Amino acid sequence: MRFDSEEFRALAREDFDGAWHKGAEFIPKAPVSKSYPRGKFVRAKAHPVAETIQRLREVYLSMGFDEARVPLFIDEKDVFRQFGPEANAVLDRVFYLGGLPRPNVGIGRKQIGRISELTGVTVTEETEEKLRRTLHAYKKSEIDGDDLTHEIASVLGADDGIVAGMMDEVFPEFKELAPESSRTTLRSHMTSGWFLSLGEMWDKSPLPIKQFSIDRCFRREQEEGPTRLMTYHSASCIIAGENVTLEDGKAVTAGLLSAFGFTDFEFRPDEKRSKYYVPDTQTEVYAKHPVHGWVEVATFGMYSPYALSAYGVEVPVMNLGMGVERLAMIEYESDDVRVLTYPQMYPREYSDFELAGAVGLKEEPATPEGITIAYVIEKTAVSNGDAESPCEFLAYESDDFCGMKLKVYVEEREENSKLLGPAAGNEIFISDGKVLGVPDTKSFKKVRDKGVNSYISYISAISNLAAARIEESALTGESGEIQVKMAKLPSDLNIKIEPWGMRYITDRGLKVDLRGPVFTAVRWKFE
Repeated sequence: MRFDSEEFRALAREDFDGAWHKGAEFIPKAPVSKSYPRGKFVRAKAHPVAETIQRLREVYLSMGFDEARVPLFIDEKDVFRQFGPEANAVLDRVFYLGGLPRPNVGIGRKQIGRISELTGVTVTEETEEKLRRTLHAYKKSEIDGDDLTHEIASVLGADDGIVAGMMDEVFPEFKELAPESSRTTLRSHMTSGWFLSLGEMWDKSPLPIKQFSIDRCFRREQEEGPTRLMTYHSASCIIAGENVTLEDGKAVTAGLLSAFGFTDFEFRPDEKRSKYYVPDTQTEVYAKHPVHGWVEVATFGMYSPYALSAYGVEVPVMNLGMGVERLAMIEYESDDVRVLTYPQMYPREYSDFELAGAVGLKEEPATPEGITIAYVIEKTAVSNGDAESPCEFLAYESDDFCGMKLKVYVEEREENSKLLGPAAGNEIFISDGKVLGVPDTKSFKKVRDKGVNSYISYISAISNLAAARIEESALTGESGEIQVKMAKLPSDLNIKIEPWGMRYITDRGLKVDLRGPVFTAVRWKFE
């Protein structure tokens, strides 16, 4: 069949009226068989926690709250000011910041000799003095730690890599350093940052002040578990003003949670009664979700005047805090916050649709002409599949294919057979994680109805292989052929399964069955 013939154009119109998508490129008016999947742009997945944060941000902003960033590093004395008698218990669960001290490094004759041996540089008195000044500048924090090796290499006129390799041996003081803790902690409650912020702004800003912040908190848990992480996100807000009451907390809660599909709310006294809240104002929020029922999702209360006075704040302040990961667990029906937050660390479950994306062709044509050749090879083979052998059918011819005449045949040379073997028309389906090549028969109706069609048939995969090889042969002008008899492995059919898909299948003891008698050949001739 000629590419420019009316017969070919009719077949192309019959099969396809749009554009063939190959990779990220659209090729207009190229013919596509029903066996080829049309490309789709699929939106990438957002992380559940990030998606929940974004939705909370939008709701807060729509309710008139300004977004803020509150201090992350909290001095130990502020924990005592905010938590009072509870401070020691709180500090037991915080992370203290530490760092390596800067050693006082000396240089003796032994070090000078070893430096010369390792670098091949003769250390003069002038160079030795520059080394002493460099190390002293490091001790005084005039040189950053990550610049020290480069500075020493510059003084010596040596390669950075050689100097880096000698540091531990020549200056063992660096290797023997042990971290020392400061009195600065990582924020364990958003409240710690809000008190510091309120102290700076309450009397310098118009009232009421309405701000929110969604950020990380850190707690030194004994161990992480299905509902606990050492770092989590808190969606926290404050309202500060003369007429602020606990009712404001209820209103904000209702506005936030209604955006996530919760319908009814219950406000229950929180028995924990943190000292930074006014007694009997600390309130737990339970919300009724149409799917999950009653769930604790937030806590709010009025900041204690005593704690506020430590920062000079003289107006009532309502604070609400909500665990983002807990809300995301409800929304995404997760029962383990570790898996929700770090899915890459745990075995992932793939749907059949996702696994279909792992099944593709090992070789395929790279040019519009090659795509056309693959199409007509498949069309010719399917149209004449029952022809008695020996037989051959001209699938494609061109008077100018890379400057040469080209003819492509589908053929079967053996006698008492047919052009195509019984399995040539099998299509690849993914069903319950298994990759199966099945015919369109009643016996396999359940697999075809339930599974996901990869839109790759055995003959379409072979046709693509032939077209790719024809493109390669055009570089040398050599004629050639491919022949597929009994398929036993995916590679026999020009099929590849991506490593991640294959790992998923083998880890679960599933199977790949793409066997079958194909018995067909494609031959091409350049003139």
